[in-house]
Amino acid sequence: MKILVVDDEKNILDVSKRYLEREGYTVETAINGKEALHKWKSEQPDLIVLDLMMPEKDGWKVCEEIRLEDDVPIIMLTARGEEMDRILGLTIGADDYMTKPFSPKELVLRIKSIFHRMRIGESRVTQEQSEKLTYGKLEIDPVTRLVHVGQNEMKLTVKEFELLWLLASHPNQAFSRTQLLNKIWDIDFYGDTTTVTVHIRRIREKIEPNPSEPFYIQTVWGIGYKFEGTEKR
Repeated sequence: MKILVVDDEKNILDVSKRYLEREGYTVETAINGKEALHKWKSEQPDLIVLDLMMPEKDGWKVCEEIRLEDDVPIIMLTARGEEMDRILGLTIGADDYMTKPFSPKELVLRIKSIFHRMRIGESRVTQEQSEKLTYGKLEIDPVTRLVHVGQNEMKLTVKEFELLWLLASHPNQAFSRTQLLNKIWDIDFYGDTTTVTVHIRRIREKIEPNPSEPFYIQTVWGIGYKFEGTEKR
């Protein structure tokens, strides 16, 4: 697996590269947003670790450009305590985030968790869950990991697909935000459920006829969310 690490701090690049190569990953690095986009296109990494504050192009713009064409997993690096940066990063398509300064061991665990989830998703095609789920115009295919609304294909990130699949494969079951956090991210987020809220909003924007009045993904007040399953075929 190939990982692209993007940061304008050389020590972060060096330490991250060393730890990840020990785990058997191939590692490419970039020191600014412009180089990051070039490396993404030329190297086609399996995952990107992306700093927000960089010269040339910042992490937000880089993430936006990548998301126009690619659903490669992205872990964003944010300054400690910058909640709005974190929320914005998730909103534009990041799959995960870490706050600086961070432990390189934790970075390895986050990356392993994402790849593990991806493998689980691929293995589902041999199980009973390999069948497509169809709710009205919404079709979710775990084999291709594609989502269609009518004739339109919706581009979902890895985490967005996993979250939607979990909810849709358990129709009418209410999940708390903490439950969803533990099941999908598989990492201790110290009770921060903002990640779930932002991802639900992004999914609604992609699959709901009217995201402000969602039909498929319902909010269960005081608990979390459930998937409305009355239109399943």
